[in-house]
Parts: sequence; structure tokens; C-alpha cells
Amino acid sequence: MTFKLNPNNDHLSTEELQKLTGMRKRCARRILLSTALAASGHPGGSLSSLDLLLVTYGLMNHKPDDPCWQDRDRVVMSIGHISPGVYSVLSEYGYFSEEEFLTGFRRAGSGFPGHVEKIVPGVEWDTGNLGQGLSVGVGMAMAMKLKGSRQKVIVFVGDGDLQKGQAAEAMRFASKFKLNNLIVIIDRNHLQICGGTDEIMPCDIPALFASSGWNVELLDDGHDYNKIFNMLSAVYNGKALKPERPTVINARTVMGKGISFMENLAKYHGSPLKVDQLALAFAELGVENDYDRWAKLRTSPVSAATRLENKICYPDIVAGMPVVYGADQKTDCRSAYGTALYELAKVNNIPGQTPKIVGVSCDLEGSVKMGDFRKHMPEAFLECGIQEHHAATMAGAISREEMAAFFSTFGVFAVSEVYNQNRLNDINHTNVKVVATHLGLDVGEDGPTHQGIDFIGLMRNYFNFQVFLPADPNQTDKIVRHVATVAGNHFVGMGRSKMGMVLTEDGTPFFGAGYKFIPGKGDWVRRGGAGTIISYGTLSPQVMSAWQKLHDEGIAVSILLMASIVPIDRESVIAAARSGGPLLSVEDHHVDTGLGAIISTILADEGIGCGLKRLGVAHYGSSGKPGDLYAEQGLDADGIVRTFKSLL
Repeated sequence: MTFKLNPNNDHLSTEELQKLTGMRKRCARRILLSTALAASGHPGGSLSSLDLLLVTYGLMNHKPDDPCWQDRDRVVMSIGHISPGVYSVLSEYGYFSEEEFLTGFRRAGSGFPGHVEKIVPGVEWDTGNLGQGLSVGVGMAMAMKLKGSRQKVIVFVGDGDLQKGQAAEAMRFASKFKLNNLIVIIDRNHLQICGGTDEIMPCDIPALFASSGWNVELLDDGHDYNKIFNMLSAVYNGKALKPERPTVINARTVMGKGISFMENLAKYHGSPLKVDQLALAFAELGVENDYDRWAKLRTSPVSAATRLENKICYPDIVAGMPVVYGADQKTDCRSAYGTALYELAKVNNIPGQTPKIVGVSCDLEGSVKMGDFRKHMPEAFLECGIQEHHAATMAGAISREEMAAFFSTFGVFAVSEVYNQNRLNDINHTNVKVVATHLGLDVGEDGPTHQGIDFIGLMRNYFNFQVFLPADPNQTDKIVRHVATVAGNHFVGMGRSKMGMVLTEDGTPFFGAGYKFIPGKGDWVRRGGAGTIISYGTLSPQVMSAWQKLHDEGIAVSILLMASIVPIDRESVIAAARSGGPLLSVEDHHVDTGLGAIISTILADEGIGCGLKRLGVAHYGSSGKPGDLYAEQGLDADGIVRTFKSLL
């Protein structure tokens, strides 16, 4: 049976103190041994946080034999580099064996990576990039609040970790939403890679949290088990100064604690001991030096037996009845998105029950059309203010708790601004729906700082995001309902302007009632033998107008609209290339990193030679009407006609 401390006791017993002391000795040995065996890793911070970790896992609700137990408390390691300490403690508490950890640590294919990852039993989130773990913990705590759960979320952060601005964003959000189920423990050892924190970037950490409305507890010795227990158990039991607030424990610790020649030296932040130093450290600990035996064991093939699968607990979301916009209607895709999201909320977010869909916005509720969603269920709408970094990460964490998280803002903020946050969500196999409005030159008068023209190029760098760019409001409705009901990460992008519907040649909506969106499938809106124009999204009206102009001149071209960019419809691209006519890609995107680049790669991979012209944004746009900006870069209907005719 795993070691358990009683949070209702006033103090630790002699037996518990002896138990923790023995656990520390074994864990310190593993920390030093694992990093020496791997010849890499971070022993110093692992030793400074070790006592805090041991008491935390002794107090919290968890089941080592069932690491995904639904009612467990969550522990998030924002300081992901202290994996030797985390793995040592998890081993001590029975999540896996010492042998599995020591023989696998930092070996390719094993279950024990250099920074903590959730393939390790007991780890909740893949961290490593500092400054993001607090947002993750806030997301989990927010999800628990929405569920009405009593579980706690405990986040370990470092003092260097808190130099990132995103941490302050997370602090403010946690205070605003009164996340009193959130406890932050700071490993305040005053050292980082290049020296002292006060020298490199001074910060009054208690004042930073206090100014954001947190309970601030000062722990003068983060290695005294009684002091740690008394403070943490009080907070855990809701006995904080102001129980409606989140709480931070600022624990004064010592880098390299317990090994005399390592203590208070920044070099041991990321420097393992050499073999001769290891012998000295083991002598201080009073443990056997069995380095050679473990080094030999690590020559055996690596085991992956402990690795956990990345499983998404996804809610059962009903798509509802699609909205069909008539042939004569004119609206914007973002309004169609807002309507679809509201309709989804009506059938899935039942008042009095846990929401299945959560909306996350950054001071742009009206622009991204989430107002009706908020009115239907205010508690499921999370207004983050102008804090995109936190919002993106938090949305990812919430989405791992059986909810679909719709994160919406302008394109430049949803993609370029939070590239790394989206990347870590991708690594963590989240269930985020990034819906970006205001893409491309279509943003118009706001100018180049707001004209996102790199969204495809950036989103294609991820391995687990699908990328969809609807051609009109009807297709927007179908795509939004699709991503809501399908697990995984999705990006849906659209412009700002109003547009008419894409119509069939007989004048009915092409993406109307009978249309079904299929990822990886393009839509042949027109067929003709003179060649193919391939496009998507905001330029669809210009492309359809160009088709009409060419048609009036007796030039019959095919129009292939590619709403699904990732995955792409390779077969249709190949078929278009082999049809005999030239190909013209048209997009409101950087000409070298969007759809045209994808088409070029497909043709090169297949060894197909054909006439191809890539038409897109060739330089930053200016401030003006979208139509004028398109004309400047040859992306209006007349420019498309000129370019296509030049290929004939």
C-alpha cells in the first residue's frame, strides 16, 4: 500500500518523519544515479524540490496502480526539467519500478524522457518550455470547477520559470475565476542556468502573486517536512487566508540540497555528476555505489513497457441540424461560425450540467461572434482578456478533461502569436478547435500587422492538427459542426468580409443541405477542359467571378476548392495535373508557404510535369479596402483571369 499522509493531522508523527527521511535518501540516490548514467539531466533542481514533491504525493488523492483514475488530484510540473526528481518520487510511490526508471532514463524509445511527459505514469502534461505549466494547471482547475469536482490541482513552478510573461497572464485569470482548487508551489532556490535569479532577472515573486489577488504563503524552509506538511495540508483543506482565492506557497529551497559540494551552485542546474563525484555523493548519503551494475544493465535493449498511450476522453457531442444560407444571402463566415457554435451549445451544453463545449476568447467576443454562445451558457465562456498565450495553453488543458475547447481570435493572434503554445497542445494530443477569423488581406484597413498571411505554413509544422478553410458560410457551418464532433486538434480559418454563397451552375448553393464535408476531399465546383484553378477560403468569390469572366470568353476551366488543407486531396491535385491544362493556385496567403507550395510538392513527389502558376500574397499588404489590396497583388477576379490566360 502506498505511503499516505493524513491532511487532517496537526503534525507529522515520528514514524512519518522517519519514513520521509528514508524516502528522500533513496530518491536522492536515484536522481544522482539516473543523471550520471545518462550523462545528462538536471540534478540540482531535482534535489531542491524533492522534499516538496515527497510531501505533496503523500497528501494528495491518487492511485499509483491506476494513474488515470478519474477522481485523482492533478500535479502539473511546469519545471519539466526536474524529471529525475519527479520520476524518483513516482517510483517511490509505486507508479513503476526503480529498475524501469534507471535503465530507461533519457534513452530513445523508453518511457522516461529527459523532460516530463505524460507517457510516464503519474505525469499529467508534457512540459519543458518554461512559463506554460501554470496555464496548464489553471486550465485543469477551471475544468474541475465546471464539472463541480472537488479535486485539487497542484502546480510546481521554478523561480526562473516565473520570469515568463505568460505566468502573469495565468495568475490574473486564476484570480478572476476564483480558482481556489489551485495550489502553486514555487521551488525558490534563487538559481538558474547562468547564475542567481536576482542577478539575471530580479522579481518580487510574492508581490507578483499578491498583486494578482492570490493567497501568498511564505515557507522559509522547503526542506523541513513538518513545515511543508503544516502549510500544504492547511491549504489543501481549504484553510487559506481567503479560501475563495488560489494559493501560492513560496518555498525557500537549496539547489543541490543534501550533497555538500553541490549546494547553492548554479552549475548543477543541468550538470550531472561524473563517476568520481558520484562516489563522493553516495558516501555522503550513506548508500552503496552501484553505478557499474546499472551502467551494465543499460546496455540491454530499452524497454517501453511503462509507456502510457495518449488517450483523449472526448465528450459525445451532437452535431445538430445544419443551417443553410440561401443563394441570395450575403453574410460573413465568422457569423456562420457564431451561429453554428450557438446551435451546438443549445443541444450539448445543458443548463445545470457540465458543459461539453467551452468557448475561449481574448477581448474579441463580438468580432469572433461568440456572443450568443456566451448568452446561452455564461459559465462555459471564458473571457481571457488580451492574454493569448495563456488562453491557448489553457484551452488545451481544458480540452483534456472531456470538453471541446473552441479558442477564437484574429488569425495573427491565433496562429503567429501563439505558435509555441499551439505546438505544445499538439504534442499533448489535446482537443482544441482553433477558429481564427480575420485572415489574410481580407482584414483590409487594419494593415499588415493584422493581416495574417502565414497560417497554413505555420499550422503544417504540427503533426496532429487538421487545417480547414471554408469557402463560404454554408461550408463554414458544416466544418464547424464536423470539428466539434471529431476528437483531436483542428484549425478553422476565415476572413472578415461578407460574401455570397458558392453556387452551382444552376444557381443553387453548392454547399447546401445535401453537402457533407469530408476531410481530405476537395470540391470540384466547376468542370472544364482548359485547366484548373485551385483555391480556398476568402478568395472564393474572386475565383468564382474569374470563372464567369473566362466562361464568357469561351474558356472552360475547372474550379477545385480545397477547404481541407491538412489532410490534402492529393488525388484531385494529381487528376487536375493530368487533365491536360495548366494549374493555377490562388490564395490570400504567403505565396511560398501555402496551398501553392503544397501542390508543387505533390507534383514533385509524383514526378508530374505540367504548367503551374502560384498566385498569392507576394509582399506585405497595405491598409485599404480588401478589393483594392487584392487588385494590388493580382488576386482580384481580373488579375486571376490575366494570370490564367497567360498560362494558355
